[in-house]
Amino acid sequence: MSTGHANSTVDILSRLETMVLLGADIPLLAVRRQIASAIDIIIQLSRFRDKSRKVVEITEVAGFENNEVVLNPCFRFVEKGEEKGRVIGELEKVGEGLKNREKLISAGL
Repeated sequence: MSTGHANSTVDILSRLETMVLLGADIPLLAVRRQIASAIDIIIQLSRFRDKSRKVVEITEVAGFENNEVVLNPCFRFVEKGEEKGRVIGELEKVGEGLKNREKLISAGL
């Protein structure tokens, strides 16, 4: 588990690539392949206008195709309004859900 600072799940991949390329002379495609094989899930948090932090997206890193890391969005936060000055909403499922379930199955989940 790690923390990264970015504006979106796509942006964190770009930032990871940049950090690796600044530290080592490795081809970009090799960096992308390593990222795709090393990261399973990206969970993005955002700070809302009420100063609360909420999970706004859960995205699976689904692999590497056509020289790009493939992302599979699973859940996104949908704001429903405000209640007593607090942002309310919930994560809603998007897409087909997890594609790579082998690790969960091997863990008995």
